Amino acid sequence: MRLFVALEIPAPLREHFAQLVKILHVSAPHTKWVRPQNLHVTMKFIGEAGAAKLPAICSALSTVRSEQPIELHFRGLGFFPSEQFPRVLWAGMAASQNMRLLAADMDDALEKAGFPREPKPFTPHLTLARFQPPGMPAKLHAAFQEYASRDFGALHTREFQLIESKLKPTGAEYTTLQSFSFAAEA
Repeated sequence: MRLFVALEIPAPLREHFAQLVKILHVSAPHTKWVRPQNLHVTMKFIGEAGAAKLPAICSALSTVRSEQPIELHFRGLGFFPSEQFPRVLWAGMAASQNMRLLAADMDDALEKAGFPREPKPFTPHLTLARFQPPGMPAKLHAAFQEYASRDFGALHTREFQLIESKLKPTGAEYTTLQSFSFAAEA
């Protein structure tokens, strides 16, 4: 099983990003665009894990807590690693302080369950497209400039999901295996 932990994007926000992808897709039809149903904010990539490890993963994730929900405000677009050599187009976000702490707590809990820590610092983002090979079509660059600083909406959540990713020729297929509440209702 290929697993990761993520925050799901609610339907109204998902639809907003789907419209943006539809507009940008025209400028770069050969780019690998993330399907609207697959939009999420990755908190921790676990990777390959046998089904026998699933109880340990769920047990570890059930210990992750925060006193507050996570608040995300999606604004602007950007690229990893850079605009000059883009591999990923993402929507940026301003996140509440507890998001980084929650990601670190997930890393700690899963490390105790035998999974390696994230090698890179946590950078919250919402992946919209991947460029293969790296590089941005000129038409997309012009469209990108129009949306580069746009406000896309907000997300308020008290739960995260453990998701299985099945890679298929038609693209990744995600299945939520379990949801975990990390903050109590106010």
